[in-house]
Amino acid sequence: MALKKLLATAIVTATMTTAGIANAADTRVGLVVKALGIGFFEAAAEGAQEAAKELGDVEVIYTGPTTTTAEGQIEVINSLIAQKVDAIAVSANDQDALVPILKKAQQRGIKVMSWDSGVAPDGRQVHLNPSSNALIGEMNIKLASDAVKATGSDSGEIAILSATPTATNQNIWIEEMKKVLPNYAGLTLVDTVYGDDLADKSYREAVALMKNHPNLKAIVAPTTVGILAAAQAVQDEGKIGQVYVTGLGLPSELAGHVDSGAIKSFAIWNPIDLGYSATMISYNLVKGNASDSEVGMGRMGTAKLDADGSAAMAEPFIYDASNVHKFAEIF
Repeated sequence: MALKKLLATAIVTATMTTAGIANAADTRVGLVVKALGIGFFEAAAEGAQEAAKELGDVEVIYTGPTTTTAEGQIEVINSLIAQKVDAIAVSANDQDALVPILKKAQQRGIKVMSWDSGVAPDGRQVHLNPSSNALIGEMNIKLASDAVKATGSDSGEIAILSATPTATNQNIWIEEMKKVLPNYAGLTLVDTVYGDDLADKSYREAVALMKNHPNLKAIVAPTTVGILAAAQAVQDEGKIGQVYVTGLGLPSELAGHVDSGAIKSFAIWNPIDLGYSATMISYNLVKGNASDSEVGMGRMGTAKLDADGSAAMAEPFIYDASNVHKFAEIF
């Protein structure tokens, strides 16, 4: 309930600002998500509002397109530039396509960072990864191995259900997954498909995976929309116990599928922390409280920046039947 109230506040704030009724906050941060209506980003919006309240003089404009396209984000960013925000923090649908518009923002004096899904370095100053890309990749394969074992076998076929083919973070994680796959001799990757972070398409892709690969034992979806859709597909297709779904998802959305047996375990960082950290970094960039090597994230500590301005927030955390309901009450 608290999340819904905070999200509603964020959306109203965005609407009021678009209409020219901005409040008197000293610093305005545009939090641009891949698409509105996705639970992960709604939770991130709650964290952003937490940071704004803590800082006291910050207005967060939570916004994004209605579909996961670069074109939609470009339109949203153009609007933020016109509103003369102080900072833009974006989770990118395409790492390269957003660079020109974000360069324009920087030329207007707007501080730009990406979070969750990155923008190429020319288009931003800082990128905040939710975790280490290598660790996320290995975590997904470990979870897949555990899922295969849950079917009663030490070996089996797995498939990946990703978001869009151009999603920066998804592609990096898939690369990292493939790097560690040889360390898991029993696993065979038979397919990679894309649901475009749309629930209906992700569902259809998951059903097709099970039909096209009758020996499939695990679907790995490193996307909150994909893992939820795949779990529902497994349940609807009567494949519980034969095919397990794992990857990255929200406890509040997946607790029921853990109960049903469609999911044994999954992982995610806390999106509330991610939205909070992105807002804190944006604020510190605006205020000049950042160096080439680090920038503060409030209660989350300090982001250590590498040569291209990237940092990792925290390690992913595993959720299963022992803890998922506890965390489902939070996000």
